[in-house]
Amino acid sequence: MSEPVRVVVADDQALVRSGFTMILAASGIDVVGEAGDGEAALAAVRRLRPDVVLMDIRMPGMDGLEATRRLLATGATTTAGEPTRVIILTTFDLDEYVYAALRAGASGFLLKDVTPDHLVHAVRLVRDGDALLAPSITRRLIDRFSSGAGVREDHGALPTLTAREREVLVLLARGMSNAELAAALQLGEATVKTHVARILAKLQLRDRVQAVIFAYESGLVSPGA
Repeated sequence: MSEPVRVVVADDQALVRSGFTMILAASGIDVVGEAGDGEAALAAVRRLRPDVVLMDIRMPGMDGLEATRRLLATGATTTAGEPTRVIILTTFDLDEYVYAALRAGASGFLLKDVTPDHLVHAVRLVRDGDALLAPSITRRLIDRFSSGAGVREDHGALPTLTAREREVLVLLARGMSNAELAAALQLGEATVKTHVARILAKLQLRDRVQAVIFAYESGLVSPGA
């Protein structure tokens, strides 16, 4: 039997923290700590080493974006030595928050009107190393680059990818799952997972969300192409 997912919930509203805790606990997810601001969230992560942090954006003092940047910059790890991952959970569906959170290294971004089942699924998915965005947020991220708001950067790491890895990255940026990638490229899922892992390692990216951002920022993928 696998170990339960260990979560820290960071939100400045006690009622919200209690609600998330009850939803997660009912599904066998272990909420090991709570925090009411960014500083307390960082302290809880250092002390408890959770698998996932549910991080509100707007909190007094240090906000969730800065806490996320600091948490991920320090290389926080779980009790099993895996990277601690962050899901941003907020009522504010605003471009600047979405993009800043993803650039900070968040592995997920959900709105607070998410259903209980979707929240539980997101926590488990992110703990397992995947990434998740609300569909409305994915559309807004793509729209950002369509409008020219995304800055194209000169990524010197791009030439390190093989032709096959570039092909995988392009399809990944289109939102394909590993199963869909395998079918499109006529490869086994294990092979696809190996390609994705190598792409992340070569480009020094945390997860698929950052890989999608990289693909657009580098100009490898253009919206609507």
